[in-house]
Amino acid sequence: MKAWKKISPYFFVVPSLAIFVVFLFYPFFKTIYLSLYKTNNLGQAKLYVGLDNYREVLQSPSFHNSLKVTLIFVLIVVAVSMLMGLINALLCQKAFPGIRFFSTAYALPMSIASASAAMIFRLMLDPTVGIVNKLLGVNIAWIQDPKYALVSVALLTAWLNSGINFLYFSAGLTAIDESLYERASVDGANEWQKLFRITLPSLRPILFYTLVVNIILAFQSFGQVKILTSGGPGESTNLIVFSIYRNAFFNFRFGTAATESVILFFIIFLLTLLMFRSEKKTSIQR
Repeated sequence: MKAWKKISPYFFVVPSLAIFVVFLFYPFFKTIYLSLYKTNNLGQAKLYVGLDNYREVLQSPSFHNSLKVTLIFVLIVVAVSMLMGLINALLCQKAFPGIRFFSTAYALPMSIASASAAMIFRLMLDPTVGIVNKLLGVNIAWIQDPKYALVSVALLTAWLNSGINFLYFSAGLTAIDESLYERASVDGANEWQKLFRITLPSLRPILFYTLVVNIILAFQSFGQVKILTSGGPGESTNLIVFSIYRNAFFNFRFGTAATESVILFFIIFLLTLLMFRSEKKTSIQR
């Protein structure tokens, strides 16, 4: 009976563990396994090549371009989406008429599917009938020109991610003690001083968490790229995730796609690890 009481709690985690094994652990290890093989058109491992797939990918100019494009894309998306979320949260911090409408509008992007947003965005950026060119009075092929395509896709992604950032920052702002602002006002602090001396330091844990989440989300962006540009024009928007998709389902090079997936995993893992270590050191110094 005592043994059963000790064992029985573990049975409650079996369903969750089974889901993790089937949908997370098995695909992960299967991907690593396929990255060591040449595959047929059905994705079945046929010829063991060891690390040859990794050498081929790491020496590929196309992969180098994908890596550069992805890093630029991530920088734009993370910076713009976090800034938008923070500004929107600060604007809704005080009560004013219509605040519910604005709060809903700022959080709305998180409820919109990336595919739907991309289709609407594609119409807005159309060089002939798009509203963006008409409002700006220009004639720019935003998603057909390599100079603008990456930035256009990145800005759409940043807007989509800004909704969840707005919620994160709004939750963080409500947790700040109002007496801190009252004391600062008594001491003669202006709004900018309150922002940089009270608000941002108090939001530090939320800022760090949001940064990590946004970097991971940006690296995994796919739907908007597929619908807006399909990695083009040329390879100007060929992000690593889209390169994986193209190698697997167009070129039927599942081994190469698996290799790129493993490399992407380690890039995200190392970035996340470095950020956590940096945050830990900063917290200790403080």
